[in-house]
Amino acid sequence: MCSTCGCGESKAILLEGNKHQLSSVTEVKPRILRLEADLLAKNDAIADKNRDWLAQRNIRTLNLISSPGSGKTTLLTETLNKLEDVHCAVIEGDQQTSNDAAKIRATGTQAIQINTGKGCHLDAEMVASAINHLELQQHSLLFIENVGNLICPASFDLGEQHKVVIISVTEGDDKPLKYPDVIAKSTLMIINKIDLLPYVQFDPDLCITNAKRINPEIQSLLLSSTTGEGLPLWLRWVGEH
Repeated sequence: MCSTCGCGESKAILLEGNKHQLSSVTEVKPRILRLEADLLAKNDAIADKNRDWLAQRNIRTLNLISSPGSGKTTLLTETLNKLEDVHCAVIEGDQQTSNDAAKIRATGTQAIQINTGKGCHLDAEMVASAINHLELQQHSLLFIENVGNLICPASFDLGEQHKVVIISVTEGDDKPLKYPDVIAKSTLMIINKIDLLPYVQFDPDLCITNAKRINPEIQSLLLSSTTGEGLPLWLRWVGEH
């Protein structure tokens, strides 16, 4: 259960007519809805302050969202190794450990780790605190690597300019339909690990079509963080946004 958004306030029930299928059903209560509205309103107010602070310093900010194991940390380290002429900083979000922040620092990039404990996402207040501990330069680039989760991070504005959702080919081409909120709120969808396409059943065109059913404006890129295929297109996108 998430200690900040209460996403664990649900129970699994059997769907009628299919004893093997489960669905998560949340009890809708006025009190819960009021608490959620208050929580998001407070978060959005802090996110707006973050956004203004970053904009005043011309700091571009990207919020990277994915499920665990999609390869976003590898993509981020490869990106940082190639952005030699850009001052970058990273905010790392994980429930536990500082493993990913250590990988980022190994590239020579300033990074701060946020451990959320039972929380399943970063929020704007956490990011505000992290910003105060980073030495951010004018005209720099700030990456926020969110906690591995495709659900709750979609709801929490952090003050970023763009959300970038990363889906690996090992996850299934119907992922956008299963997790529509993050697709609806993302500017870019990256399909990662395309070097594994010969070994999995994944249709990139279908995945993109599914994403555009949710968000007709979403952009898409195919790449492999390990082989470097498609990485120049991603670096160009970063430079343009």
